[in-house]
This record gives sequence, structure tokens and C-alpha cells, in this order.
Amino acid sequence: MRVTVIDPPAYTPPYDHCLCEALAARGLEVELATSRFRYAATPRPLGYTRTECFYRRGGSSSTLKALQHPLDMARLARHARGSIAHFQWLPIPSLDRRLVRRFERPRVLTAHDILPREAGARRRNAARRLFDEMDAVVVHSRSGRERLVDDLGVDPALVHVIPHGSFEHLARGNATQPIDPVAGDLDGHEVVLFFGLIRPYKGLDVLIEAFGQLPGDAVLLVAGMPRVPIEPLRRRVEELGLTDRVRFVPRFISDPEIPAYFERADVVALPYRETEQSGVLFTALAFGKPVVASDIGGFSEVGRDHAAIRLVAPDDPGALAGALGELLRDEDQRERLSQAARAAASGPYSWARAAELTEALYRGLLP
Repeated sequence: MRVTVIDPPAYTPPYDHCLCEALAARGLEVELATSRFRYAATPRPLGYTRTECFYRRGGSSSTLKALQHPLDMARLARHARGSIAHFQWLPIPSLDRRLVRRFERPRVLTAHDILPREAGARRRNAARRLFDEMDAVVVHSRSGRERLVDDLGVDPALVHVIPHGSFEHLARGNATQPIDPVAGDLDGHEVVLFFGLIRPYKGLDVLIEAFGQLPGDAVLLVAGMPRVPIEPLRRRVEELGLTDRVRFVPRFISDPEIPAYFERADVVALPYRETEQSGVLFTALAFGKPVVASDIGGFSEVGRDHAAIRLVAPDDPGALAGALGELLRDEDQRERLSQAARAAASGPYSWARAAELTEALYRGLLP
């Protein structure tokens, strides 16, 4: 069975790599069609082929990419004949709903974000029409399935829940690169880690407010590329008198650096306002880290079905501060969460399980 996994903008290289590697391990012939990831080197393909066939001319200009996108999609459609087309990201839904018709059936789309954030009626309709062009839509949680079916009216028969896999390939690596020195001296401090792109929906402002209520000298380590101005966050840190306790590493953290951050963390915080799932969560599970996360979307299922994370109400600094303080004081509770996290990462949220369910979906779509 041939499968072409398609991520034109290279939004999720770790996910793409793990899915392709796991499918290849099951004997499928897999090609990843994507573009160059401009922030860091990507994982070396193992058992599958990787082709950078999108946006090969010019730099990172969005206009130039938009001009190349239709031609690159048409070229790939010809190249991918005879294979299952599994789209991970389609960056221009209003256009892509027509472009995907060039690809042979069956066509599969993984709805990582479910719906465009802050989407108006026009974008919601474009997303719905794009889903209608697929033979199957993959979501990572039951909550995500309900949103597609109830909010967008997608045919329930099209929507399949396949859990996100944990990034155990990152946990298998040693911390060969240290934490950026800009984080300062962390010796003797308990560390709460906020990791990943800094965006409003991720609730870093809520976490800073919660940290202002935490006694002691625990450090909040914020590591990730800002996608919004962080000066207001820094000013709030100063107003709360937390300058020595909130440390920023405001840049992209590459895969070889990741182990140092997660191994040093005592607790990982995900105070998101909205989400279905998060690669940061599945990195933390792979490292066996205690996690405090908002009781929303797929996070709720990880916490309730597997007791692998501590859930708190979203947008509630007091509840978040209480949960963080309790975990930082209680080593036994942290150890219980750590063991549950590792069990979830190697079981229901393993890539072997995700690949098994994905292959079953493919075979069910074939004539």
C-alpha cells in the first residue's frame, strides 16, 4: 500500500516524521511531501522517503508561496497517483478544496486544529467544504469529533478518532545541548516549564498571574518562539515582582535542545484557553513529566481516561496556582503522575497504536 503524507507548509515536522516512520514500520510504502522547515533541521527519515516539493522558489514570503501553491499541488497530484493522499495541513482552504480534487481517492485529512481559530462564517464555510472533499477526516479526540459533527455539520461517518502519538523519539535522546544560558542559574530551584510557540490562546498570561500567587522560589521557565509581542508579559512580570522567578528563552527550541528543558522540568504547565491536543503535551508524556493542563478539548480525555495529567479550569489563575503549588510540594503525587504519563505514552498514545488505527482506516477506504 502506497501512502503520500502531505504537509505543504511544514507546520508539524515531528508529527509528520513519527506518523510516517510508524506507518513504514507496518510495511507501508510512505512518502512525505512537504517544504523546507526554516527554523531547524528535521528528523532523518527512517523507513520512508521525504520530498521537499513545495515552495522551492524564493524565501518565506507568503505571497510567493501562495503563487506557487497551486502548481506544486498539481505536480504532486500527478506524482502521487496510485497512492492514498493523507493531507496534514492545507493552508488555503478556499483554494485547496478545489486543488485536492486532482488527487485520486481515497483522500484523508487530519484536522489538527479542528476549526480555524477566531474564524468567521466565511472561513468556517471554507473549512466545511474542504472536509466534504475528503473520504475521511481524522481528529485526535472525541471532543474534536463532536465539534466537527455538531458545529460544522460534517457527516459523522467521515470523522474518525485516532489519538495523537507521544514524541518518544525526543525522550530517547540525551540532553547533549544545554538549556540556553539566558535562562540563568536554575540550580536549587524547582522548575515549572511552559514550552512551545507563544500565542494568546495558550494562556501564558494566566500562568504568570498564577505564579504571582505561588510562594517560594520556584522558577517559571518560558521557552519558545513568540508569535505575539512579549513586552506586555515582561511588564506584568515586573509588576508582580517576579523578575528573578520568570525566565524567558524567547526563540525556537530545536529537537536536540528539547531533552534538556524537559528533563530539568519538575512540572509542565499547559494553561491553554482552547485546543484539542498539543504536541507539547505529548512531549511531556514521553518524558514522563507531571502536567497541569486546562480542562478542555482532548486534554480532558487524557486526564480523565488515563489519569495522566492534572486538570484545572481554564482562565483561572487561582486554580492553576493551587494545582502547581500542590504538585511542587508533593513529590509522591508528582511520581504518580509521572508513572501514568509514561504508561499513556507507551500505550494508548504510542505511535504504534496510531499507525495501527491509521492503516485500518486506509484499508477500510480502499475498494
